[in-house]
Amino acid sequence: MQVAIIGAGPLGRRLALAAARAGYEVLLEDVMPSNLHHALEYLRQELGPEALPSVRFVSTIEEAVREADLAIDCVPDELESKLEIFCLLDRMAPPKTVLVSPMKNVSIADLASCTYRSEKCVAVVADAKELADGSLREVLVRTPAQVADETVRLVSGFWEGLGFSASVAVDERPISSNE
Repeated sequence: MQVAIIGAGPLGRRLALAAARAGYEVLLEDVMPSNLHHALEYLRQELGPEALPSVRFVSTIEEAVREADLAIDCVPDELESKLEIFCLLDRMAPPKTVLVSPMKNVSIADLASCTYRSEKCVAVVADAKELADGSLREVLVRTPAQVADETVRLVSGFWEGLGFSASVAVDERPISSNE
């Protein structure tokens, strides 16, 4: 399975490392060359040069999601950032790609309603800092009401493959909610 991780900051680097160790093919994207450089050094140190080929470093979202099964955004947990990245991912990724967003403060139902693939949008409700520093072992997979069963299986299986315990809940908040 191919996983595109958008954002090579601390969370993106940690997810790329965990996914590579779990055997996934990873494309790590960031618009900032310095973030990609720091990610390369971090992953080289953690994985060693022989395992590093399972991670490719790219500088455009389009290149990252071209064949991705999962696209995980690691942008700040604020509505404007999440909305912007979901719209880009929705436009650039093939129809098969599931959009995943680690978040606590934004409704996945709201984000999914702004895409053409609401049945393939999922949130992982977790504190980004806890995910990035490795102190979190359990995630809540939150879905919009219309999510496809195969999407839930794919996302839950991915997080479980990384060593997390995953539970699932439906986000049925109304579109106008901004909690």
